[in-house]
Amino acid sequence: MSTTSSSAQKASRMTSHERREHVQIVQEKLSDRQMRTNLTSAMHTLQHNRGELITHKYIDWQGLRCQAQAVKTASLQNLSERLQAFEKHATANGIQVHWASSAEDACAVILEIIRANKVQHVLKGKSMASEEIGLNAYLRKHGVIAEETDLGELILQLNHEPPVHIVVPAIHRNRHEVGQIFAQNLNVPLVSEPEALNNIARHHLRNEFQGLKLGISGVNFALAEEGAIWLLENEGNGRMCTTAPDIHVALCGIEKVVGSMEDAATLMHLLTPSATGQFIPAYQNIITGPRKTDSHSTETKTGTSADLDGPKQVHVVLFDHNRTSMLQDPDFAAALRCLRCGACMNFCPVYDKIGGHSYQTTYPGPIGEVISPQLFGLDQVGDILSFCSQCQRCSEVCPERIPLANLIRTLRAFKNKQISDSARTTNLRGYASTKEDKAKTLTMRLFAKAATNGTLWRFALGHAHSFNFLVQRFGPYLPVSGQWAKVKTLPQMRDNFYRELQQLPDVEIED
Repeated sequence: MSTTSSSAQKASRMTSHERREHVQIVQEKLSDRQMRTNLTSAMHTLQHNRGELITHKYIDWQGLRCQAQAVKTASLQNLSERLQAFEKHATANGIQVHWASSAEDACAVILEIIRANKVQHVLKGKSMASEEIGLNAYLRKHGVIAEETDLGELILQLNHEPPVHIVVPAIHRNRHEVGQIFAQNLNVPLVSEPEALNNIARHHLRNEFQGLKLGISGVNFALAEEGAIWLLENEGNGRMCTTAPDIHVALCGIEKVVGSMEDAATLMHLLTPSATGQFIPAYQNIITGPRKTDSHSTETKTGTSADLDGPKQVHVVLFDHNRTSMLQDPDFAAALRCLRCGACMNFCPVYDKIGGHSYQTTYPGPIGEVISPQLFGLDQVGDILSFCSQCQRCSEVCPERIPLANLIRTLRAFKNKQISDSARTTNLRGYASTKEDKAKTLTMRLFAKAATNGTLWRFALGHAHSFNFLVQRFGPYLPVSGQWAKVKTLPQMRDNFYRELQQLPDVEIED
């Protein structure tokens, strides 16, 4: 498979000027009290709902996590066979399967389907995959209007914002802000009651669904044995996008393919509790093919029966976009088990403070720090690796038991050239060290040498006070300590510095 496409790179590329602004956007978000209040309240609610559900509804949550890990691991280890089986069975069901190597290829395939059917306006269900490949911008560039139907995505599209979260994209906006967005863009009165806001969105979208010819969706699970796709949602807009139009196009990353419906059911029972604290989603759409006509009808006790609704064409676009490279990497293949539940974000103390927009890439939070360098290139989005306190919360709550904190630490080491890149993916090999990176690497190597030698470590700490003046005077201009000094005060190393460290209480970390 090919490396990152030019369109995806452009969508997520950060120039040196933008990297300098990366610090600025974090400072802006930290100063945005309304955003932080909205986000903190929502995150705590999601955390509470998840905890209550696991405690009262599940007998063996940890056992289910292990089972789900085994399901995804088996699917990834046999990915080629599963993909071929899915194509065979889906084609037999009447689904048209398309293959795309890069993000740009996937966009081009969808545009070709749209043009072949002479469509100029499409409606979309929620799909982070479409965000990843920059589909909306690509279609707009080619004269096609793509309108979001998920309530959160619609709010952000009207406000010209990217999603802040992969499950609840507008979670940083409260009802008063949503009312203002609707009033400014939909020519409606200014209201703030949730029921009134929902009515406005419903009325607007119902008008759009009338006469809809083509709908686009994502895919939660692709079932190899059944040749079907499984979509989970809570609003019903996804069902409208896949049932109301004549043509349904589903965009599916190749890692979404699992063996069977039983495998997908196992994952579903982890996905929704982790994402929103629900036992099951409000809507589950299992699509096995296009509408059956009289000539392809099913047999019933009273004779033949054609389907009364559903699309006349169903297309599934299976795209890679560097997932094959991730699968070949022994360290990062585990990240492909991700169910896109967002639990790692919901519990991340850094995300909680700065929000998803600070990451400036499609996937924020801990999972974004792991997969974004794989998808878009370490040289493009490597800055976000600093958005991690290594508290291990993400690893603890991930339903697929992905060791996210460890993977972030591994990427940090690779970014600083502390590990060999002989077996790395193309995107990671593409990272070019700057002089600043090389200085950091040398500093960290010297630190590692001292920290792994007991005698040298005790000597260094015992005599650290001798260098206190130099540290305070030149620390802000030195590698590593300079980054610290931008936001914190450098420690005063007194003559009893080593003894103070020895007296600090031990901190126990639960496994």
